Amino acid sequence: MSIIENAKRIASRAHSGQHRRDGWMPYINHPAAVAERLANESPEVVATAWLHDVLEDTAMMRQDLYDAGIPASVVEAVHVLTKNDETEYADYLSRVKAHPIACKVKVADMLANLADAPTEKQIVKYARGLLFLHNASDQ
Repeated sequence: MSIIENAKRIASRAHSGQHRRDGWMPYINHPAAVAERLANESPEVVATAWLHDVLEDTAMMRQDLYDAGIPASVVEAVHVLTKNDETEYADYLSRVKAHPIACKVKVADMLANLADAPTEKQIVKYARGLLFLHNASDQ
């Protein structure tokens, strides 16, 4: 099984039963949309896209990803993408910006969120975040 197929399988199982904000769309549609935006990137980037929310929004832990055969580079990128309550959002974005795989996935994540009926507050948040992260692609 390829790294992408494995990541898709793990994400599908981890997000099973979860729904998006609207309460009816299966949550897995979001990682699928992020992965689709990155389809021409490396397998590590696409696998990270599939898994980008599993540590934050499910009971999965980093060790679970290692145990499932996910490469360390992908597990690290997913960890970088995982927000926590102790970290300010600006610090979180700085951490993401410093990690090339995480940065690509976060940009695709924000674009997917903007395409998914965002609130006005979310539009402003993602616009600012995209402008901040965009400078990383200029390097």
